[in-house]
Amino acid sequence: MKRRKFIENAALSSTALLLGQSALADAGKAVKKELYEWREYEIKFRGSVATLHEYLEKALIPALNKYGVKTVGVFNEIGKTEPAKIYVLIAYPSFEEYLSINASIKKDNAYLKSSDNWNKVPADKPVYNRITTSLSLAFDGYPTITAPVKEPRIFELRTYEGYSEDAVARKVKMFNEEEFPIFYRTNLTPVFFGEVLAGPNLPCLTYMITFKNMEERDKNWAAFGADADWKKVSNDPKYANTVSNIRRTFLEPLPYSQV
Repeated sequence: MKRRKFIENAALSSTALLLGQSALADAGKAVKKELYEWREYEIKFRGSVATLHEYLEKALIPALNKYGVKTVGVFNEIGKTEPAKIYVLIAYPSFEEYLSINASIKKDNAYLKSSDNWNKVPADKPVYNRITTSLSLAFDGYPTITAPVKEPRIFELRTYEGYSEDAVARKVKMFNEEEFPIFYRTNLTPVFFGEVLAGPNLPCLTYMITFKNMEERDKNWAAFGADADWKKVSNDPKYANTVSNIRRTFLEPLPYSQV
């Protein structure tokens, strides 16, 4: 009887030890964060936007979805901009998968076939002037994208530039440790947050939030600015001088957008 009790206790102790080791291992694991590719297609004067839409909707997005990208957003800028731009957001599961997914797509027969018209655009009728691209790594506090429900809405893309890398790092820390609860409370509905690794206007971070319309946007930003917690954290010396310039763009999704 004593021997059986000893064995049971030993087994329980071993199980507890293993569970404890497992918990420690899980706690030590880095959060898996998405990688965001943001593209801006600057459309050539009289360039065929329809050809670009056909490529994105029928070739690129299906191929990305096939190899593991669940979310691709495509947007117009609200208001008539010159030159016109089409914006594309691609949410890769991780930095490593960004590389493997793009390598797979380039060899995919279905993608190659469906992008045939895109590849045959003549040199004297280009669709775009240039493509500007940036890569951003998701924040620890917001590691994956949140696509809102399909309904009429607008999106606000905001880029915060810092005077130094340390300034941007402190602003990221401010979001991760202080600002997200205030965003939720004041209905600044997040889509994604990313620290820009490569692209223009470095060092910087970028994020996207969404609203039903501009009236809701103005109302909710006013609530954020009046929030007591925001006033407190915004005056905290450790977050001083984290943002030197703010860029913002208002967007509307295309019918085939997944965001």
